[in-house]
Amino acid sequence: MPDEDPALTAHPKMLADAIRALSMDAVQAANSGHPGMPMGMADVATVLFTEVLKYDPQDPDWADRDRFVLSAGHGSMLIYSLLHLTGYAHPTIEELCGFRQLGSPCAGHPENFMLKGVECTTGPLGQGFAMAAGMAIAERHLNAVFGDDLVDHRTWVIAGDGCLMEGINHEAVGLAGHLKLGRLNVLWDDNRITIDGGTDLSTSEDIPARYAASGWHVAECDGHDFDAIRKALAEAQADPRPSLVRCRTIIGKGAPNKQGTSATHGSPLGADEVAAARRELDWSYPPFEIRDEVRDTWAEAGRRGTEARRAWAGRLDAHSDAADFHRRMAGELPADIGIKAHVDALIAAPQKIATRKASELALEAINAALPETVGGSADLTGSNNTKTKAMTPLTADDYAGRYIYYGIREFGMGAAMNGMALHGGVIPYGGTFLVFSDYCRPAIRLSALQNARAIYVMTHDSIGLGEDGPTHQPVEHVMSLRLIPNLAVFRPADAVETAECWELALKRRDGPSVLALTRQNLRQVRTEAAGENLSARGAYRLRAAKAERRVILIATGSEVEIALDTADRLEAKGIGADVVSMPSWELFAQQAAAWRNDVLPDLPPEKLLRVSIEAGTTLGWERHTMVKGLRFGLDRFGASAPAEDLFKHFGLTADAIAPQIEAALKGDQ
Repeated sequence: MPDEDPALTAHPKMLADAIRALSMDAVQAANSGHPGMPMGMADVATVLFTEVLKYDPQDPDWADRDRFVLSAGHGSMLIYSLLHLTGYAHPTIEELCGFRQLGSPCAGHPENFMLKGVECTTGPLGQGFAMAAGMAIAERHLNAVFGDDLVDHRTWVIAGDGCLMEGINHEAVGLAGHLKLGRLNVLWDDNRITIDGGTDLSTSEDIPARYAASGWHVAECDGHDFDAIRKALAEAQADPRPSLVRCRTIIGKGAPNKQGTSATHGSPLGADEVAAARRELDWSYPPFEIRDEVRDTWAEAGRRGTEARRAWAGRLDAHSDAADFHRRMAGELPADIGIKAHVDALIAAPQKIATRKASELALEAINAALPETVGGSADLTGSNNTKTKAMTPLTADDYAGRYIYYGIREFGMGAAMNGMALHGGVIPYGGTFLVFSDYCRPAIRLSALQNARAIYVMTHDSIGLGEDGPTHQPVEHVMSLRLIPNLAVFRPADAVETAECWELALKRRDGPSVLALTRQNLRQVRTEAAGENLSARGAYRLRAAKAERRVILIATGSEVEIALDTADRLEAKGIGADVVSMPSWELFAQQAAAWRNDVLPDLPPEKLLRVSIEAGTTLGWERHTMVKGLRFGLDRFGASAPAEDLFKHFGLTADAIAPQIEAALKGDQ
C-alpha cells in the first residue's frame, strides 16, 4: 500500500480535517448529535476511503463493491461527510446543513433506505457489527458459487467501545471466527470513552485477547498516524482470518478543551469550542465550507474505483452465469418457486402433520427451485425442521453450502440474516422456538425497519408444545410481534396454508416475515383446490355457515381446527357459524374494504357475534371481534403437560367454547 496516492494533492490530514469540520458544524447547527467519534476516527476513515475501500459513488449499488458498515451509528456525521466528500449524489451540502432535521436524509443514525452508500441501519450498538458478519458470509457464499471474477470484495466496519461491549458482539465474533471470515475487517475506535465517562468505569476486559481466542487476527495502530493506519489495514487485508484493528484514538480530536472526554460524545461542542477547534485545526473557513483543493482531492479519491467497476461489468457481461447473477442480486424470483406443484400434491393427498413439518416439506420444494435460499437454525435444526435433505452445511471449508449452524446465538443469527439479506444475492431464513423471539427481537425490529427480506421460522408456537412448560410456551409472543411495523406474521393452520405463507414470505421483497409453526400435528383443513393463494388475503372464509349465520369464528394456526369443531357443535343446534382462518393480520388489513366487509360484516353482535380463538393473549383481538365479541385465548402463563391436556385445561376446546357462545347469543353473559 503506497504512503500516499500521488493523485491526491491535499495532505491526508487536511482531508481528515474536512470530516472534523463538517461533523462539528452539522452537530452544532442541529444542536444535537455526537461529534466526538467522527472527529476521533476521521484519520482512519480518510485512509480507508481514499486508499483502501473499493467503491464507486457513480454506481452505489455495484454488486462487487466493498461493504462499509458504521456500526457506531451514533457517529453518523462520519459516514454522511464521507459520502458527500467522495461524490455520492446525496447527501448534498444543504442536506448536511439539515442534519437531524425533518426532510433531510441525514437522520440522527444512518438509515439504509434514506441514502445510497449506507449499507444498513445502525445505531443500536453491536448490530451493525453483527450484520457485517452476515454480509461477509454472503460474500463468501456467492464467491463460492460464482467465482472471483464476479464476487471478490471485503466488508469493513467501524465499531466503538459500545459495539464491542454489547452481548451480540460475542455472538458475532464467535460465528465469524468459526467460519473464518477473512474478508471481514473491523476497525475498533479505541478511544476509551463512553457517555458515563472512561471505559474503566465499567469494563476491564482484555478485548484483543478475546478476539484472538475466537480465531481472529488482531492488529493495532495509532489512529492519528497515517503510516501506522496504512500498515495496520494492510495487515488486516493480508491475513486469512477476520481482523480486528485496534485504533487508539482521541475522541473529539481537534477540540482543544474537550477532546479526550465524554463531553464530546453525545453533545454539540458549543460555539466557543467550535471556534477554538477551527483555530486548533487551522481551519479558517465558515461552517460547511470546504476549500477547493480538499474538495477536489476527495472527489478524485471517490473516482478511484471507476475502472475496477467497469472491468467487473465487462467480466459480468461475458460470464455464463450473468443472467442468474443479475436475477439474484436484484432479488427477483424465478417463475416457478416450487409451491404450486407442492400444494397440488397436498390437495391430492392430505396430511395430518405439524406445521413445522409442513414447513420442511415446503422447503424441500423451495430449496430445489431457489438456489439463493440459505437456511439455518440456532441449534434447533431437528426441532425447527429447517434443513432439507439436499442441503450441505456452509462451513469454513465449504462456503458453497446452504445451511448454517448458528449455535445458541438467536440474536446473532437474526442480525447475520439481516446482513445477508442486505448484501443481496441470498434469501436467508433461520429457525428457533417462538418463545426465543425475545432473544432476537432487536434484530427482527431492524429487519422490518431496513426492509430486509429475512424469514424467521419460529416453531413450538403455543401451549401446544406441551411438556416443556411455561418457560418455553409462548403466550404473548405472536401478538407482540404483530406490533412491529412492516413485519408480516404468519400463523398457518395446516400444510396448505404453510406452503402459501412460505410463498408470501419469499415474494415479500420489502420486509421480513415470521412463520409461527406448531409442534403438534394438525389435520389438513384445506382439501380443495382454491385457484389462488388464499393466505395472501390475510383472512378468508374457510367454511360458510349452513344454518342462519349468527356467529363468525375467527382463528389462527392450530386453533382453526378447534373453530371448525366448534362450528359443528353450533350447527348441530341450528346456530349458523362461519369459520374464518386468519393467517396474517397484516395482509388482511391491506385488503380492499369490500373483501374485509364480506369476511367480517359490520353488524352488531346481537345479529352477528364475532368470536376469536387463539392460544395466546387475547389483548388486541378486539380489533376483529369488536368490544362485545368473545375472545378465547390464554391471558396467563401455561403449564407443563401434554398438549391435549393443556388445551382442555385452559378451555380451548370445542366442548368448552360452544356453550359459552350459546350463552352469549341468549344474552346470558
